[in-house]
Amino acid sequence: MILEFLGADREVTGSCHYIKFNDKHILIDCGMEQGADLYVNQEIPVNAALIDYVFITHAHIDHSGLLPLLYNHGFRGEIYATKATCELCDIMLKDSAHIQEFEAEWKNRKGKRAGKELVVPMYDLNDAQGVLEHFEALPYSETVRICDGLLVRFTEAGHLLGSASVELWITEKGETRKIVFSGDLGNGNRPLIKNPEYIEEADYVVMESTYGNRNHNTPPDYAVELAKIIKNTFNQGGNLVIPAFSVGRTQELLYFMRRIKTENLLPEFANFEVYIDSPMAIEATSVFNKNVEDCFNDEARKLVESGINPIRFEGLKTAVTSDESRMINFIDKPKVIISASGMCEAGRIRHHLKHNLWRSDSTILFVGYQCPGTLGNALLNGVSTVRLFGEEVEVKAAIVSLPGISGHADYRHLTQWIEAFKKPPYRVFVVHGEETTAVGFADHLKRDLDLHAYAPYSGDAFELLTGAQVAEGSKIKVEKKRDNRAGNTVFDRLVLAGERLAAVIMKCKGMANKDLAKFADQINALCDKWER
Repeated sequence: MILEFLGADREVTGSCHYIKFNDKHILIDCGMEQGADLYVNQEIPVNAALIDYVFITHAHIDHSGLLPLLYNHGFRGEIYATKATCELCDIMLKDSAHIQEFEAEWKNRKGKRAGKELVVPMYDLNDAQGVLEHFEALPYSETVRICDGLLVRFTEAGHLLGSASVELWITEKGETRKIVFSGDLGNGNRPLIKNPEYIEEADYVVMESTYGNRNHNTPPDYAVELAKIIKNTFNQGGNLVIPAFSVGRTQELLYFMRRIKTENLLPEFANFEVYIDSPMAIEATSVFNKNVEDCFNDEARKLVESGINPIRFEGLKTAVTSDESRMINFIDKPKVIISASGMCEAGRIRHHLKHNLWRSDSTILFVGYQCPGTLGNALLNGVSTVRLFGEEVEVKAAIVSLPGISGHADYRHLTQWIEAFKKPPYRVFVVHGEETTAVGFADHLKRDLDLHAYAPYSGDAFELLTGAQVAEGSKIKVEKKRDNRAGNTVFDRLVLAGERLAAVIMKCKGMANKDLAKFADQINALCDKWER
């Protein structure tokens, strides 16, 4: 029974964990890395075609974004997630595939002129649609038998609509171990979604630590603070531009905007307009409206029951087409623009930054974590110019961060979550945090809670029946930005297809001889064709 750490170890994005028990291979999350890469991540130790099950904690791309690539490499197993996560992944993985295809096309246009080799997308829309057929929704709080020796239960994590902590009971050689993966934990008292639920027992815990080095400086009232920022910006005649994740953060902002309107918190600009410029955010808002009963907290459900949509209001506008998006920047009156991506790495937000960063009357408001190496992080850290669409743009707009609007639990709430275990776990693995944060939070757990805690490196592996470490990951840092997007050659694709074939062959062991012979003849015929 082996647990190996693959991604988001001493780093924040790219979550992926691998477990092998009996003859089964499973993954918990399969996320894409975003921003700068500190350590080289260990590859999945088996061919994708051998992976039996994947459990997804939530739909954010840094936890789900490599699923289409897994499918492209031969995965045909089953993917389990909550209903809302399945619905959000349907939107987000297709959108991610469009980005891969666009970037490959852009690279090939430039590369053709330079005589460079053709690149193919990391994955395409067919891969995204293919992997989505392997999703299966599981309910919260229900223990489900997946196969012999494997039980699973999803518990509310309070981070995003549909987010869950994953509880696994794994039995091998007559012994059972319970492993809990926290996923991304919410901070509690969030608009719309429920608070995280506590878990009382586990042998091993793998927990996030994004904000494990600080407590959030929560403003007394988000709607009031947001109204102040809007008023200051509009008084100068500028626009308020908010880079926001399409799923989760955009819907929370709409909740606060509705409150500003209904509570008359901005009487000077009572009829102000808010533009959502993100087709994915518009689709995701529809998913929120369909999951009221399972995922909304009591306050939000009461609003719905009284006939009030908590995320709609007068003056809310949407931009779906590219033409509608461009037209926003030709509207003279001050306005609020909410657009993706939340870290300003791609998407329509970059166009709005190009039109507003140089304006001293406008404000760029950040309402979420900005990973080091991203444009959002650079802006927050005072960069004076940025390059957008081949142009140098001077930063004159006010760059503001609204503290406290965070989807992640802070130091205090993370500590409360791990303290809820009635019996101390045998070991706590601290992941999904910048290196100093993850190590510091692990030290806190050891020093103050007397827990056996460790911040693993990618490639570290542990035998869970004995608790012994059986492999060490690389501790060598790299000074580069990993490009997880387009860049594979067509030959790389052929090599991966060959690796998938080898994995399928291994799965055929024990089949009838006549079937094995037929398969061998088919492979040999294919080889004969291409050797001619």
